Amino acid sequence: MLTLKHLKKYYQVGDTVTKALDDVSVAFRPKEFVAILGPSGSGKTTLLNNIGGLDIYDSGDLIIKGRSTKHFSASDWDAYRNNSVGFIFQSYNLIGHLGILANVEMGMTLSGVSNDEKKQKAIAALKRVGLGDQIMKKPNQLSGGQMQRVAIARAIANDPEILLCDEPTGALDTHTSDQIMQLIQELSQERLVIMVTHNPELAKQYATRIIEFADGQIQHDSDPYQDDQTDTAFQLKKTKMTFWTALKLSFTNIRTKKARTALTAFASSIGIIGIAVVLALSTGFQKQINKTQANTMAQYPITISQTATSQSAAATRTKTVRHTQHVTAALSEADKATHINQLTTSYLNYVAKLDPHLSKHITYTYSTGMNLLRQVNGQVKTVKFSNTNEKNGNAATMSAAMSTSVGVGGSVYPSQQSGGQSFLKKHYKIVAGNYPKTANDVVLIVDRDQTTNINALKNLGLTVKNNQQLKDTQLVGTTLKLVHNNDYYQKLPTGTYLPKTANQALYNNANNQTLTISGILQVRNKASENILANGIAYSDQLTQNIIQDNQNSAIAQAQKKSQTNVMTGQKVDATTQANLVSYLGGSKTPASILIYPNNFKNKDKVLHYLDQYNHGKTKANQVIYTDLAGSVSNLTGGLMDAITYVLVAFAGISLVTSMIMISILTYTSVLERTKEIGVLKALGARKRDITRVFDAETTILGVASGIIGVVIAWLATFPINTILLHMTDLHHVAQLNPVHALILIIISTVLTVLGGHIPARMAAKKDAATALRSE
Repeated sequence: MLTLKHLKKYYQVGDTVTKALDDVSVAFRPKEFVAILGPSGSGKTTLLNNIGGLDIYDSGDLIIKGRSTKHFSASDWDAYRNNSVGFIFQSYNLIGHLGILANVEMGMTLSGVSNDEKKQKAIAALKRVGLGDQIMKKPNQLSGGQMQRVAIARAIANDPEILLCDEPTGALDTHTSDQIMQLIQELSQERLVIMVTHNPELAKQYATRIIEFADGQIQHDSDPYQDDQTDTAFQLKKTKMTFWTALKLSFTNIRTKKARTALTAFASSIGIIGIAVVLALSTGFQKQINKTQANTMAQYPITISQTATSQSAAATRTKTVRHTQHVTAALSEADKATHINQLTTSYLNYVAKLDPHLSKHITYTYSTGMNLLRQVNGQVKTVKFSNTNEKNGNAATMSAAMSTSVGVGGSVYPSQQSGGQSFLKKHYKIVAGNYPKTANDVVLIVDRDQTTNINALKNLGLTVKNNQQLKDTQLVGTTLKLVHNNDYYQKLPTGTYLPKTANQALYNNANNQTLTISGILQVRNKASENILANGIAYSDQLTQNIIQDNQNSAIAQAQKKSQTNVMTGQKVDATTQANLVSYLGGSKTPASILIYPNNFKNKDKVLHYLDQYNHGKTKANQVIYTDLAGSVSNLTGGLMDAITYVLVAFAGISLVTSMIMISILTYTSVLERTKEIGVLKALGARKRDITRVFDAETTILGVASGIIGVVIAWLATFPINTILLHMTDLHHVAQLNPVHALILIIISTVLTVLGGHIPARMAAKKDAATALRSE
């Protein structure tokens, strides 16, 4: 039983506003055909928009099966319309972009009916109204009578208790009207049918009960209903539209406007294209930098020297902020002074325990001198492994100090205990001769164009001119004699020591060791850095052997005990005295330690290991290292990041413009689909469901624009790479990172949904009756 009481609201009759039912009680039987007759010629009435709970009962009281609706919420009315009421409109109100099957299914979709059951019921409803053979058609492919039959099928598919018909034959010819009325009359045998009409003949021919209205008052009721006051249990099943359903509904709408959708998506993708190209170039250039660093900077060792300047200390502290908390403070004035590293036995043992998986090449350089002789054209001469020019002693000293502090331009390479030469084999290739096999084998390092330092050759006793070409046979196989301190130096009666005169006897001394230039080596490829200085290079094992032989020599022991230079007799301070002892092979303390990480990724782990030693120690007891590769890497990486941020910010402006454009387009879509909104609300869609439909549409546009932007940007990388190859000789610079592409698609979707959400909320607030009257 459905009862209307105390309706105090206004409804539309034609173009005039007339006071609605006032203090009138009307009751309907569950199964009857009620024709509500309005005044003749009063125009289209929309009383049906006011019956069934389309937001008109806030001041009245409707009793449904004994339950008052006075306190129904908006969602309760939505559920009631969906569960209990089927609407048949004069103008059909089909959703044009959906097929007729989808139109019929819509009410059941909101009810949460399963897909199989929904399709089965929709097909049954269409067959019942005589459209079983038209299931696959769109509304625009049907006649007026067929579209009204679809509307009837939609109204009955969800098996409602009440059918509300608003002039169901007003837009049909006489013959079709009779068919539709006969169908409605047949349906009245199963449920209550309420029809509003201005045609008394139609009402008298088909209705079982006629209620006549005029001026908002009941004039006559052909069969008044007596309320038996029986209450029946009444439950509402709340409606819900899933986001997936909203997506499908929006997608079918978008498919009907392919050109506009494509242009919209492309316009919205311009910002994404700009950002994607910037990120692709940034990623590509960063990879090029990383590759170059991996090929060159990876060869640059982490250097630990006996003295660390303020620059290296600053670089180290900047780097170690990530690893240890106790060295994160800014440098004070005192910190800017030269720091003395205490390379104690404990620290040397700590370095020696470094995981070989992080670094298997560790070089210990010493300031130990070598007593070298060479026989040139039958004459014995004193020679040395040096690139320095005697006439430029100060510059040579500064160069040597720099190579010691940063580990670049030195002459010592790491050797393995097993005698292998993996470091040289990794970074250098053979020009002539062979790789060293023993510690007494040395090599000549040449540059990429096979040139070397002329001073290095002159210091070996070779007579050469600038740009002179030498045959490999003049160098490979050359031998030198390494003389022990006790044989090389003689003590004078004054107590000082001087080198002996180079002669054949000294050259042929049995205690001498023979050093051989085993080969000429060149950096392996163009991307490799010549980490070793051009000239003679030798293994750290050779210097350690010299120290082992000379640490107990007479001159070394004398220098340890003397406060003067034992070779000149001049007084020296403690630092100079220590340096002299080291030069004479009397000290096992290395001048520097060079740690070569196995790869660029392991460098940070090596730094972390070194930082752990400093943890908890005072500044004086800390050992500070120099990471030249890290300093360069931070500089290049920071510049690239800064450039990327600026370019992305400029490209991001177009994203904001796209969001505003999406808002405008969504609002336009709301205006275009106003009647569809009314239909969905009549079928029981909630406000959030309407919002969800338009949010789904903007989601599709956002994803589409994101994908289009990413694809276009990816395609643009091909011509960009071609241009850059000719300009810079760099291959595959522009590389779009898949992670960046995915993030950009997500950003595009989020911004588009945000831009369209306000118009979507506006659509949800539209009054159903007003929306249905829109054209």
